Amino acid sequence: MQATVYELIGGDETISRLVDAFYRRVIAHENLSKLFPEDIIPVRNKQHKFLTQLFGGPHLYSDLYGSPMLRAKHLPHPITRERAKEWLGCMNAALDEVGIHGDVRDYMVERLTMTAYHMVNTEE
Repeated sequence: MQATVYELIGGDETISRLVDAFYRRVIAHENLSKLFPEDIIPVRNKQHKFLTQLFGGPHLYSDLYGSPMLRAKHLPHPITRERAKEWLGCMNAALDEVGIHGDVRDYMVERLTMTAYHMVNTEE
């Protein structure tokens, strides 16, 4: 039996540290912070559940919110290619901070890149 990405990176503890590191960067980011509510905790908690599920952990997100349908849920927010790139920059820095490297990181970045650019809904 092969381990999931979730298991390989250390499970819930690592996902929590990753999400915390990521949102510290997002709320400090001039261009991204305006897309998020002042109270980032609910968003952070949803992201934690989503990443847990995306990388092979328990289906926390779907169990609470149903199908992710990320593009539809992000349509009210003006997401440009530049913002997707900046979002990925914050996530890459967070991956560095929590010490995720190698093939597992490459896989995570690939999945997150596909997801980020799928959210683009506004021209520059």
